Amino acid sequence: MKAQDITAVSAVLPSSEAAECLLELLDADAFTPTVWEDIETGTVRLDIFLEEATQADDVEAAVRATAELAGVTVELTRDTIPAADWSEAWKRFFHVEKITDRVTIRPSWEDYQPADGEVVITLDPGMSFGTGKHPTTRACLEFLDALAVGDLTRPVLDMGCGSGILSIAAKKLGFTHVRGFDYDADAVSVARENAELNEVVIPYETRDLANNLDQGAVVLANILGPVLIEYAAEVTCAVLPGGALVASGILDSLYPEVKAAFERYGLREERSVLIGEWRSGLFTRPEEI
Repeated sequence: MKAQDITAVSAVLPSSEAAECLLELLDADAFTPTVWEDIETGTVRLDIFLEEATQADDVEAAVRATAELAGVTVELTRDTIPAADWSEAWKRFFHVEKITDRVTIRPSWEDYQPADGEVVITLDPGMSFGTGKHPTTRACLEFLDALAVGDLTRPVLDMGCGSGILSIAAKKLGFTHVRGFDYDADAVSVARENAELNEVVIPYETRDLANNLDQGAVVLANILGPVLIEYAAEVTCAVLPGGALVASGILDSLYPEVKAAFERYGLREERSVLIGEWRSGLFTRPEEI
């Protein structure tokens, strides 16, 4: 069977903040937007890849309406990407990247020779978000690397696993019990493929925060700030007494509200890190709340 061409609806955005605003507002629609940020040029681009070209008109209308609601100016373009060129259409944004002294992200199509003791996470993200380039993912990996110097038998829970990058990193850093979930079935599928690519076994499930029953002594929640506020009680319940929460996906301007929401349920902020306009925090849950 001949591979199908892909239709791309794209918009260049004024900032990553504008992009995240659109991502949040577009979340309920029947398509998956992806944001690429070129660190060298500062260009932020939102792409929506469609297997059915007939969807393009509806997608463009939805993006325009959402942009108007968010007060963001966008100029939309539409392109057809031949199936043979699809894998090359987005690879130019993703290269080997060293995150910490011992954690490096490698795309599956690039060769890399790791140093002794270096942990390399190999990714083939496809249409799923999470390559390590975004400041929120980078901050999570930095916190996770620091947490990995402790007891590696502590169970890890990756909430909103995306491409699986954080849970895979946890496993390769030596944590023995790692699980993950996402509300997006496509993300769960990609995470499973990436886990297999890295030769690690991680149970991933499709569910949302409201229906989570798992707990972890290390909980990773790289989720948008408003969602963390709304589900602060559920996220807190996922953290075992004496455990730690890495919370990310939070604009610096919203971070005080996220921090207050978690403190309301008994979590304590240990420290936070600001990368660009994104702040991520490390919280702990006392033995008794």
